[in-house]
Amino acid sequence: MKKPPGIIITHSPAKSGKYIGSPSITVLPDGTYIASHDFFGPETPYTTNAESVIFSSNDKGKLWRKISEIQPLFWGKLFVLNNKLYIIGTRHEYGDILIRRSDDGGKSWTKPNSHNSGLLKRGTFHCAPCKTLIHNNRLWRAFEVFTGGKWGNFNSLVISAPVDDDLLNAESWSFSQPLPKQDNIEWLEGNALLDPEGNIVNILRTNENTEGKDKAAIVHVSSDGKKLSYEPKKDFIDMPGGGTKFTVRYNKKSKRYWAIVNKQTNPSAYRNNLILISSENLRKWKVESQLFFHPDKKKHGWQYVDWLFDNDNIVFVSRTAFNDEYGDAHNAHDANYLTFHRIKIPRTRSR
Repeated sequence: MKKPPGIIITHSPAKSGKYIGSPSITVLPDGTYIASHDFFGPETPYTTNAESVIFSSNDKGKLWRKISEIQPLFWGKLFVLNNKLYIIGTRHEYGDILIRRSDDGGKSWTKPNSHNSGLLKRGTFHCAPCKTLIHNNRLWRAFEVFTGGKWGNFNSLVISAPVDDDLLNAESWSFSQPLPKQDNIEWLEGNALLDPEGNIVNILRTNENTEGKDKAAIVHVSSDGKKLSYEPKKDFIDMPGGGTKFTVRYNKKSKRYWAIVNKQTNPSAYRNNLILISSENLRKWKVESQLFFHPDKKKHGWQYVDWLFDNDNIVFVSRTAFNDEYGDAHNAHDANYLTFHRIKIPRTRSR
């Protein structure tokens, strides 16, 4: 049997009806890598009481072990703040916003039972393991609000809290006014980050089933975090892989923004074409390299990649669909592996 490239963190065969979603990665102050994923699929309670699993590695990703299970938590993003480990997401698909903290490196977690213990807001929220931002002594995070009806009815939202406040207390958090989707383009899974001028923006995926297969949207966040704005003629941008989930980060050494994405066009692809891209300004992107490609786009894919800079490397985790000893993944979307990878940051010049 041919295994997927990279290091396999965990495997859930298609026949289990439990598919691997929402990969996330962070690094503890002592250098321990922490990774997570959730489960979705017909044999999981992802619509009512979702489950996530936490893994750790003490040798920079060579070997991994499961250290805990969390329920409820869906679409979770791991991060470290003030030497404490957190995961933020929702209760389930289109559920309440939850945040949980671990004081022992991910082995045990707080329980979000109330508004002062991690239940931040009730509602029908959506997100993905995208970037968290520290700016002006606040933590910033993008969410969406599902307004009901068909998939894609998402309004954009940004939430923030002072870095020295109790993040488990809902009163620490401020919420922007939701911004409805524009031009009938579905947008979701936003990244809060700073643009080249130092302003907070939220760069979002646009639905791959629209004309914007390789496009993204840039939403502007007011300095107080209360208002969002969008100019269609300027802020609907060309971006390879903008039609699927991505994480964008800025690298000071190269003075560029970087992302690992699923390029959808030239050649036509689904999630079977994983590439590394970069930009000086968030608006003009170039392809740096192709990381993985498989000619079969129905049962193979690398998707929802979450990643970090690690000195001169990029380390990332992928929701990977690949053949296994039982046959194939259910399909490219319904992944059967969580995999870990390391690549060098390429030297790049403006073009």
